[in-house]
Amino acid sequence: MKTRLAVTALLPAVAAILVFQTLVARADSFSQASVASSSAPPSLTAEERGDLDMVRQQYLAAIEAYRQAPMSAVIFNKMGIAYNHLLALDEARKDYEKALLIRPDYPQAINNLGATDFLERRYKQAIKLYRRAFKLMPDSAVIAANLGTAYFARGKYENGLEAYQTAFRLNPAVFDSDSGTIIQGPADSRDRAHQDYCIAELYAHIGNDGLAIFYLRRAFNDGFTDHNRLMADTDFAQLRRTPEFAQLMAEEKAH
Repeated sequence: MKTRLAVTALLPAVAAILVFQTLVARADSFSQASVASSSAPPSLTAEERGDLDMVRQQYLAAIEAYRQAPMSAVIFNKMGIAYNHLLALDEARKDYEKALLIRPDYPQAINNLGATDFLERRYKQAIKLYRRAFKLMPDSAVIAANLGTAYFARGKYENGLEAYQTAFRLNPAVFDSDSGTIIQGPADSRDRAHQDYCIAELYAHIGNDGLAIFYLRRAFNDGFTDHNRLMADTDFAQLRRTPEFAQLMAEEKAH
């Protein structure tokens, strides 16, 4: 697959960033067990109660539960995630920094701190943190995708595409809209259009026509207008032969 990406004027869009959720999956199993069983649920630790509250999206309750647990880098990171969900970014930042004081090379906390910088539009600092986190955790598709999105937000499209390709290679489902790890990205619609087009390109390359169409439609909705590029792009060669593509182009022409 080609790695080039034209950086010519490309147009408005709406983007997304893969976020930093690293909660333990066992909390969900606690929730399912309590529903499936008519008996009283087993006694949970403060951390487990916090995890369960996070699954239930009861973030204030989760923070209170975590505060009753022995303080550690993991607990501070989880509290930061809860504050992030509440959009209390200053409090989230404090907790991520506390986690890193205890464990300086904690990749999840570094990534989450980068996500906080991203949400505050400090993209250069976010890139620095994402790069550091990915160096520590090179098998994380989420961190690679976060890095790519931050590059797109700075207009560094070649770097963004390269990071997205890495994320996609690590986990082809990383950009799925139902993954639970997507949040709104930068406000610049041109950057978001670039993102949507590149994700569509990745899906088209592996033959996932449904998601390729989905992201192309988003790119059009975000303002993508370079139809010549789309019709010449070899990654879309097979997709262009499908009725779904023809319908998409008919919709775009009608608009």
